[in-house]
Amino acid sequence: MNDLRTALVAGFQWRSDPPVWPARRQYYADYSAWWRDAEILAGIGPALAGLFRDVEPTVIVGTESHGFLLGPLVATFLGIGFAPVRKQPERTSDDEVWLVRRTPPDYRDRHLDLAVRSSVLRPGDRALLVDEWAATCGQALACRQLVEDARATWLGAAVVVDAAESSADRRALNLRGLLHVRELRSR
Repeated sequence: MNDLRTALVAGFQWRSDPPVWPARRQYYADYSAWWRDAEILAGIGPALAGLFRDVEPTVIVGTESHGFLLGPLVATFLGIGFAPVRKQPERTSDDEVWLVRRTPPDYRDRHLDLAVRSSVLRPGDRALLVDEWAATCGQALACRQLVEDARATWLGAAVVVDAAESSADRRALNLRGLLHVRELRSR
């Protein structure tokens, strides 16, 4: 686990675009090197699952796009299924029931519609959300509502980076991270 944490920190960069005067320079997290590193990919599923050794999920939930990458890694390690949560879904047919929730404002001050098919998130499921980063926790809060709408049980959220702005949201979501954002501030 310490080797994975070291590799995650080493593969992380804060990047910026040139400022548009008089605006200040904006920085963003660049963790794209993580997805290129085979050792990180091999270790991240077991590590995220290990954050919740005390529970037994029956399904992993993940949002587009990084949740679609990480969620199946955790699900495969645990030997369970994956329920994809779509952002701003455009349904192509009306033959299936979708559960839909709107997020509170995200880091870009957007409200997004999140949706999951009822056939993949079922009553009685024990759901664990997996994602790469949690800051405003808006998507995780909406996912928790989707899980509850499905009459499933919310177990928590396993993320690579815990940057939660609200301790209350962290507790309400049972959010656990491999790294805390303060470990990346000096990068």
